[in-house]
Amino acid sequence: MTQADRQAAQMTPAARASAAQRATWVSVAVNLVMTAIQLVVGWLAHSQSLIAHGLHSFSDLLSDFLVIYASRQGAHPADQRHPYGHARIETAATLVLGVALGLIGAGILWDSGIRLQEADALPPIEMIALWTAVATVLAKEGLYHYLIAVGRRLRSQLLIANALHTRADAASALVVVVGIGGALLGWGFLDLLAAALMGFMILRMGGQLAWGATKELIDTGLDEASVVAIRQSLLATPGVLGVHNLRTRRMAHQALVDVHVLVDSHISVSEGHCIAESARIRVLAEQPDVLDVLVHIDPEAEPATEPAVLASLPARAELQADLQKLLADLPPPQRIVLHYLGGGIEVEVYVDFAQLTGDGFLARTEQALKERLAGHPTIRAIHLNACALPG
Repeated sequence: MTQADRQAAQMTPAARASAAQRATWVSVAVNLVMTAIQLVVGWLAHSQSLIAHGLHSFSDLLSDFLVIYASRQGAHPADQRHPYGHARIETAATLVLGVALGLIGAGILWDSGIRLQEADALPPIEMIALWTAVATVLAKEGLYHYLIAVGRRLRSQLLIANALHTRADAASALVVVVGIGGALLGWGFLDLLAAALMGFMILRMGGQLAWGATKELIDTGLDEASVVAIRQSLLATPGVLGVHNLRTRRMAHQALVDVHVLVDSHISVSEGHCIAESARIRVLAEQPDVLDVLVHIDPEAEPATEPAVLASLPARAELQADLQKLLADLPPPQRIVLHYLGGGIEVEVYVDFAQLTGDGFLARTEQALKERLAGHPTIRAIHLNACALPG
């Protein structure tokens, strides 16, 4: 993780949204100018590919405003209706942008195909169209480098998507240059062919963006390297004996993690909770992309036990009558601890040592309890422990 990545992870949502919006307004200004120039020059110079590219630049304007809206909405803090925040608004906006690009690309491709059938009847292209296309390539390429740098610094998938869209626009403008140049040399059909190729490139880019956003919206997990890094952070936490059911999902530029961790079966609830919090804090500290970690403590050495089996075991209140019978000849228990392990129950009974009489009392009583437990459906063992009363 680079220093720049760590700084980006520490940025507040408001600061991140502000930086994204500044970059996007620069994109708006460039696209607004280039859209107007391309449409006017393309119409006057009779270049279908330049007009098509102007329409594409207009779609860039729409995407820029979509980025501004999404970054503002995504910066809102979590609330009752959105407990994980609003970051997935960026994802939804990316999906809309991808679908819009796909439709625009398909439309350009269709229109170019129809015009190719009447290429001989089209008027000749003027030289100014070529210079306009060259200027478009330079403007779009420069804008791409600016946006991709800001997007990577902020780790904003939407801003990176907008930058890649701009790079595709620069590449398609280069195709327009070739098409117009060929038309000026006498091959008029090249202008229409360039428009068709540009439409295909836009369609492909839109499909990639839409598919990436769709995978996030259906909770596709993180890549294998990220999952391995998270697993290593969990296993490095003191008290964690194993990890299973590790699940991840992306939420805009961050990730959510759910995991089961194995701990010693006989530790207290509070110690298990402490281990869970330690594991959570460790992952958040070592993996800046992770927004939150939900840690489930599994207190068994046998994690394969079916949840339905554990749920079917009786609770403390249901065992009360059986325990009273089993412990009838003992001093009143000071504390009873139940361990639900391996599909059965182990009981720890703490008795005031001052009330215990004779050497070997605990051992003899445990043996007697073992004989009484023969055939009990759920209690597998009872262990006696001597304790001192407080005060």
